[in-house]
Amino acid sequence: MPITVSTVNVNGIRAAARKGMLPWLEATDADVVCLQETRADDGELTKALAPALDAGWHLASAAPSVKGRNGVAVLSRTAPDAVRVGIGADEFAEAGRYIEADFGDVTVASLYLPSGAVGTERQEEKERFMAAFAPYLTALASTAQAADRDAVVCGDWNIAHTERDIKAWKTNRKNSGFLPEEREWISALLAEGAPWRDVVRDLHPDVDGPYSWWSYRGKAFDNDAGWRIDYHLVTDALAERAKDAVTERAVAYDQRWSDHSPVTVSYR
Repeated sequence: MPITVSTVNVNGIRAAARKGMLPWLEATDADVVCLQETRADDGELTKALAPALDAGWHLASAAPSVKGRNGVAVLSRTAPDAVRVGIGADEFAEAGRYIEADFGDVTVASLYLPSGAVGTERQEEKERFMAAFAPYLTALASTAQAADRDAVVCGDWNIAHTERDIKAWKTNRKNSGFLPEEREWISALLAEGAPWRDVVRDLHPDVDGPYSWWSYRGKAFDNDAGWRIDYHLVTDALAERAKDAVTERAVAYDQRWSDHSPVTVSYR
């Protein structure tokens, strides 16, 4: 079954809806849209997305336990067959960082991996999440393969994998998001023989970016000084079906409705 999946960190669903996300939803060809950093409980999320839901979109969400932080969701044109929340780690059970939904023989997951700051508790939390998430991903791929299913885990991974994935890589080598150990963690997920593929990089092998996040500070967006941190990690069989991968960068700074851009992949 062909399926088009988009992922975007909305940087607050209520602000994104006011700034232009709803017209984007009306125009998108995506069958499934993964959202991160909704910063909303279920009621607030439903209210912000009411026009889209009235138009027929279905919503599954994992609300954050801390008001105004985190939150992930999956919007879809058809109702999911099943929905699961969390990665099986008690610490993150109610953190609003992971949700997955089944659509036929494809599992689509929305991930908001913690951001960090070197030498702080936030970085320690990020590392604990990474330690718990890697075996979860291994199990997810194994289960999917055994059931003749496919899986795509997309979202804000908060790690730029290679020098091609960040404009200012030389000045960020000691910063969270581009630390050697974080990059090695991604490399292990994508190693030869591992079950996951970075399909956006597969389809754009020799380019810088395409970046998906730009700081609101300074001229980062205007100068395309961005980071590619929004990924589709996909099991092998589905990766072979990935034909188009587009980062939907706004045409101008004042037309942005998030500091991230949607990353959309068509699987045929």
